[in-house]
Amino acid sequence: MVGAAAERCFREERVRLAMLTGTKRKRKCSNGDTGKILAFLSPGGSKSWRAYRFMWFRKQLGFVACPVVALALMFPVVSYAQQQLPQSNSQEQYEQFSKQSTKERAQVLLEAQRRLEARREQRTLQIISQTYNYKYEIFAGGGYLRFRPGPVLQHNQEAEWNLGLTDYLGSSSWGITGEIRGYYGNAFTNTHQINQAYEPTIAQYVYLGGPTYRFFRGQHWGWTAQVLGGMGQGKFSPNLNGLPPQLVGLYKDETVPYVDIGASVDYNLSTGLAIRLTPEYLLSTYGGQLQGNKGWQIDIVYRMHHRRHYHMFTKNR
Repeated sequence: MVGAAAERCFREERVRLAMLTGTKRKRKCSNGDTGKILAFLSPGGSKSWRAYRFMWFRKQLGFVACPVVALALMFPVVSYAQQQLPQSNSQEQYEQFSKQSTKERAQVLLEAQRRLEARREQRTLQIISQTYNYKYEIFAGGGYLRFRPGPVLQHNQEAEWNLGLTDYLGSSSWGITGEIRGYYGNAFTNTHQINQAYEPTIAQYVYLGGPTYRFFRGQHWGWTAQVLGGMGQGKFSPNLNGLPPQLVGLYKDETVPYVDIGASVDYNLSTGLAIRLTPEYLLSTYGGQLQGNKGWQIDIVYRMHHRRHYHMFTKNR
């Protein structure tokens, strides 16, 4: 359709140019409907095509073709440059850098771990020092004892209560302990015709004192050993209604020496409060005989009078 319009325009212009003489100029031929330029005509009648729609297509094609051509020309140059690089040296340098980076990271992690462990150790030592720098310990509780009430009688079970105080000397592990105890139980005797005494109630009141040594200090646990000596008063005849206790196989009422050997383990609830378990071996001398009695105690320990200028202990000192 555009071509037919152009041919018609060419014929008309040839006629007009033939009528014009001596005039040299170019005229343009356009489409009357759209106004687009279709061709330029010279006075000699020659025509130079310049199709507008094809120009637009060539411009858009140039926007795509120019970058593609540039990349195509650059590709051989880049490939050649890559081939000229020393591949072996680059690989070795990368491996060396990787090894060096891994080693440095490992050293940094080890140093951080050492610092963390040092801070934990310092904190633990601080807690230990705060826990075991109290001057006084007050403890109270109860316990159990297997006691022989007569020379020919069997052991009976006795319940115990106790109350004590320990004074630690300076910043050392040595202390002095004072303690009072009470034991209560029933003696197993044979049936007797007089007053029909069978299981009379007996009691002992013991007063002890002696050295205490703490041989282990820990953040949660502490170990203590003690050897206490003193006197104890035996009450064997309160329920015999005036009958001598020797007649039913019991010891007579008397005051005799006592020796207590024990080792305590403390579980620290806080720096000033703990639970204590003490297995013990209690020696007594009723009737001129040596009685070996086994038992245990469980106490609540309260620490008081904390020293301001305390000594920094180690864990196992």
